[in-house]
Amino acid sequence: MKSKNFMKFIRRHVNKIWFLILFNIIISGPNYSQHSDKPKLIIGIVVDQMRYDYIYKYWNKYSEKGFKKLVNNGFFCQNTNIDYFPTYTGPGHASIYTGAFPSVHGIVSNEWFDRTKNKIVYCCEDKTVESVGTSGKEGLMSPQNLLATTVTDELRLANNLKSKVFAISIKDRGAIMAAGHLGIAYWFDWRTESFITSTFYMK
Repeated sequence: MKSKNFMKFIRRHVNKIWFLILFNIIISGPNYSQHSDKPKLIIGIVVDQMRYDYIYKYWNKYSEKGFKKLVNNGFFCQNTNIDYFPTYTGPGHASIYTGAFPSVHGIVSNEWFDRTKNKIVYCCEDKTVESVGTSGKEGLMSPQNLLATTVTDELRLANNLKSKVFAISIKDRGAIMAAGHLGIAYWFDWRTESFITSTFYMK
């Protein structure tokens, strides 16, 4: 049921999503390599459960304007590995965007037992914030459990907070770990079939 509702949502809004992506690329200006050392736009895409070897395994099935273009014209890391366990969404995104182990960034699983609180806690839960875009508890989330800065945090700090960082994901933890502490995260609320956030990011 959830997947049907989500697909309806995507079909309804796919043109808006592509327009926003293309609009950002257009307003970001000409090719940065010709005019500046700093890129105008950086897009990070994480494909859940896509192993590195799938690039080679399915190479003949990719189009010239998809993965092949990213590999041939982009920066392709062929031996990047953060050796940790378990490989859940929360620690995965946190490790990608911080470059640190779960023992350092603090997101050791999607949920864990907190001995100080004597209860199970969710990696993004934050009872001190309120939902934005929904009246439910789905928005009671923030990066408060993330102990390290992310590459997106460092980008904003390096530019005196002038850079804009937005993270969008179906899962709250996918967006929150990518946005870090200084970006803005949006995630999908299955109950209202809309993207939401929390007062950690905006009023």
